[in-house]
Amino acid sequence: MAVVNEISSAEPESKARPSLGLVWPFAAAILLAIAIPLLVAALWLKVLTSVVIYALTAASIALLYRKLGQVSLAQVVFMGCGGWMALRLSYGTGLPFEVNILVGGFFAAIVGMIFAYPALRMRGLYLALVTLMAAGGFGILINVIQFPNGGAGFLGFAVKAVSYMPRPWIAQTDEAYFRYCCGVVALGFLLIHLHERGKPGRAWSLIRRSEAAAMAVGINVTGYKIWGFGLSGFLAGVAGGLLAGNLQLLDARSFPPAESVMIFALTIVGGAWHWYGAIIAAMLYRFLPALLNDVGVSGDAAYIIFGAALIHALMTAPRGIAGQLTDLFNRLTARGRQR
Repeated sequence: MAVVNEISSAEPESKARPSLGLVWPFAAAILLAIAIPLLVAALWLKVLTSVVIYALTAASIALLYRKLGQVSLAQVVFMGCGGWMALRLSYGTGLPFEVNILVGGFFAAIVGMIFAYPALRMRGLYLALVTLMAAGGFGILINVIQFPNGGAGFLGFAVKAVSYMPRPWIAQTDEAYFRYCCGVVALGFLLIHLHERGKPGRAWSLIRRSEAAAMAVGINVTGYKIWGFGLSGFLAGVAGGLLAGNLQLLDARSFPPAESVMIFALTIVGGAWHWYGAIIAAMLYRFLPALLNDVGVSGDAAYIIFGAALIHALMTAPRGIAGQLTDLFNRLTARGRQR
């Protein structure tokens, strides 16, 4: 947890301003959605679909960290809440897939707002401990009530006749569902962009720098903190619903509490200050272990790589891999202009 404390106190350089253009996320989503299903096998398509989904979760973590300076280790709780509600509505109501994941997202947003109350009085290591304990509590709770699998009633659980969550009618195949997830995640990135460029983003930036200064100019610090956690919870909840659609069935093993720490750390390694840092974090989290397994190396070896990458980020690259790539691109561009 000392590492978490170091991360929460780290400040990026003044030139490291978050950039998230309106065009880039959509252009990247369209390119990936068209090209990848044509190039990869079915197994890798499943892996890359999970990469896309976890990119939205990483983006929700980065939003809280870069705009409010808050360390949340409860994103698996938000994902689990969103996935649980989406599954329950799918089995119990037969509503469209889009409605199910949106309601799941709003349910996770409410849970996120509840989590915001400890953030009103604490931050850094103490908030990280509270949210991590909540993630552990969720793991215990979900082991008791189980994820819905087609059983009757609101908490119904079928022992024998297990049902699978239907996907949206426009995304029945794995290829179509990958494209569907790319579109939904791009909309999530757009939602983050609109908040950051609008009044909430300006308020969050001032709150991160000085809560006293924010209150002095009339900003409702309590309200905007709750708003930030609610938005983060909503995005992670939608990601949980998308994960339910990808696997078509969830269980407690899908959201181990310890993974909250890993996802947060990889978000820092990927680069919380750049929009594509979330994609890098998701690639490290889901794609790298699968790649190691494919070449005959245990996927657990990825944890060694993650640890080394986190140390590297703390010591030499506070803006993560995305920040280093951005600096490299800027240098190459500057050299090209000089020629």
